[in-house]
Amino acid sequence: MRNPSTCFKFTIILSLSLAVSSSFSTPSFFHRVWPWPISASSSPSSSSSFTPKATASDIVSLLGSREEASRISPKEAQELRSCFKFLAPFRPVTVGKEFGTFWIRRRDVLSEEEQDSKRILAGKFISDRNRVHVDDLISWPPESVMELARIAVDSGGDPAAIQRLLDPTPLTVPDVEGSVNARCELTRTPYGRLFINEELNSYLAFLFEVIVARGPSVGLNVSLNRYDLFHGHLFLAADSERLGILFHAKEYPAYEQEIFPYNMGFCQKGSNVRYDDSMNLRNILWLAPLPSNSTKEWLAPGVLVVLDAYPGGIIYKDIVPDYVKEARTIYEDDFGEVVVDVNYLNIGKEAANYKIFIC
Repeated sequence: MRNPSTCFKFTIILSLSLAVSSSFSTPSFFHRVWPWPISASSSPSSSSSFTPKATASDIVSLLGSREEASRISPKEAQELRSCFKFLAPFRPVTVGKEFGTFWIRRRDVLSEEEQDSKRILAGKFISDRNRVHVDDLISWPPESVMELARIAVDSGGDPAAIQRLLDPTPLTVPDVEGSVNARCELTRTPYGRLFINEELNSYLAFLFEVIVARGPSVGLNVSLNRYDLFHGHLFLAADSERLGILFHAKEYPAYEQEIFPYNMGFCQKGSNVRYDDSMNLRNILWLAPLPSNSTKEWLAPGVLVVLDAYPGGIIYKDIVPDYVKEARTIYEDDFGEVVVDVNYLNIGKEAANYKIFIC
């Protein structure tokens, strides 16, 4: 586990709903539990009344090209869309778009001054003056992100094609808000990495900041700390190889006997994250623009959306497994092949200092 290369092995072999410490046991609903095989007598084909359940792949399809979205039944599409809370406008393209590089380079994600103080962007994101620009960066990201999205598809959904773009230099994950003294291991491995292209790292930080700044507009009040929002799971979608990240907020709710009577171990201790209705909104999905696999066209814009897993809704009923209903967890590997975890950690002592660690 001390070898940084195991970072990738763990994300493929094991998927956890929460980044829990390995030094204690946790309730089973925080872990991925694979169901027993279905016997032939109980298979869906044996029942004429069987109704297919909605899947995470259906979500990706609805947020993809018009052709992909048309494959979802109107009833299911309507129910799923009722659970989408967009953090930036989503405007599907009517026909494939082909762009040169000139339109992408209108502005880097962060200026040189902002690179050293990313947190100052949080206030800017909410302002009307920057709203349209942020919307544009979600829909049609900078060139490096567009290139990464095309590599994902052109490689046939090969995780190694993305992993090869990481700087091999291991970065030790330092103490995060007292995690060392608490004996809490937040990341899958004690080492992380960065993309060689710094613009990619800046864009990842940008996504975290936008979620925090715009979340309240859809009812999601979230903070960047080790109990709440600090990580996401980068994946390649199962059917389209589309690049995406599933973020998990409300990671360690505080233990409360009447409200949340679950002991999650060392990482939970000291949490002030209240278990309430906002847990329904803890899954946030980013999808990169979708490139054609046969032309230079782009079939769908990027999207950043909160997935509302409220009880009674189709996401809660069909996509959140029964054993994690309390946690409202959607699993990243239900979307496709998990490539890496993306962590945005406050490693500052006196003042906040947020850094990306890719594991």
